[in-house]
Amino acid sequence: MADLLTSPLHDRHTALGATLGAFGGWSMPLAYPAGTVAEHTSVREAVGVFDVSHLGKLAITGPGAAEFVNRCFTADLGKIGPGKAQYTLCCTESGGVVDDVIVYLVGPDEVLAVPNAANAGRVAEMLRAAAPDGVEITDRHRDLAVLAVQGPKAAEALVTVLPGAADLAGMDYMAFADVAGIRVCRTGYTGERGYELLVPADDALRVWDALLAAAEPLGGGPAGLGARDTLRTEMGYPLHGQDLSEEITPVQAGSGWAVGWSKPDFWGRKALLAEKEAGPARRLRGLRATGRGVPRAGMAVLVDGKQVGATTSGTFSPTLKTGIALALIDTASGVGLDDQVSVDVRGRALECAVVKPPFVPSHVR
Repeated sequence: MADLLTSPLHDRHTALGATLGAFGGWSMPLAYPAGTVAEHTSVREAVGVFDVSHLGKLAITGPGAAEFVNRCFTADLGKIGPGKAQYTLCCTESGGVVDDVIVYLVGPDEVLAVPNAANAGRVAEMLRAAAPDGVEITDRHRDLAVLAVQGPKAAEALVTVLPGAADLAGMDYMAFADVAGIRVCRTGYTGERGYELLVPADDALRVWDALLAAAEPLGGGPAGLGARDTLRTEMGYPLHGQDLSEEITPVQAGSGWAVGWSKPDFWGRKALLAEKEAGPARRLRGLRATGRGVPRAGMAVLVDGKQVGATTSGTFSPTLKTGIALALIDTASGVGLDDQVSVDVRGRALECAVVKPPFVPSHVR
């Protein structure tokens, strides 16, 4: 743990009694004393405040920076305008996913990319190797903290903290605005209405303290990466390294909606078009346990004792009070929605129904 990077809020987390763990090369809070289930519930019912400062931050600037980014990542940046963010993928030429990324389109000559912590360096290297003269990629990983305010009362908490933030409650999904030196985006990874704040690192303590002070009277509080994982799994949102990877393509993972198929250029285009045309050999599906037990990542999915796939993520759903999972299922098996499969949970068969995520209703919009 001594070799891990730490958030500007590290001392606050230790003072709150957080359980810390290694995540993408950073020491980050996994849970606070109330526990993951309580934190999960506060996000679904009120508001939770997450420190996700481990996320990467890459400023891509210079003449034609947005056009350059659009030739690299999968989604069509031309479909949004300045002041909007977009979920996109950084792929290899063989179609595998190096990382999934949120990009903020500031203007034609400025984009901010937010990759995952573990992959930020790789994404930066790929961009720098491809960048035309005049376009620069600047690592702002330590300059900015990232705080996520998520839940049905997120706006109520936020407007008490940021001066001039009254209009944020009506902000469109995936829109962003700069308020009092803080970039506020209507996005998140929980399935609830929420915001992510890019805060100058030297202002992070003040903003964190103010957000917690605003959240607690509303029935909320701090939330760790454990709750973030259960929340995103209930929504069927992928986690890179499990549900997306260099071995798992967007076509297989059901992330084709994040690909601008009509764009003339993006990394991996030829391979992904070919896979889309032929049909993938496996597809990511949701599994909801109908028996007692909790599926975890890396467990065999069986039909009549024959393996037809494997789980990529799995957890206990605090909302549904049952086990849920995401799994890659072989297309040739013929397994489809509403079919029954079993998951080999340490030698015991856990019966599950094949379902289409999300497992619970989305309230992001």
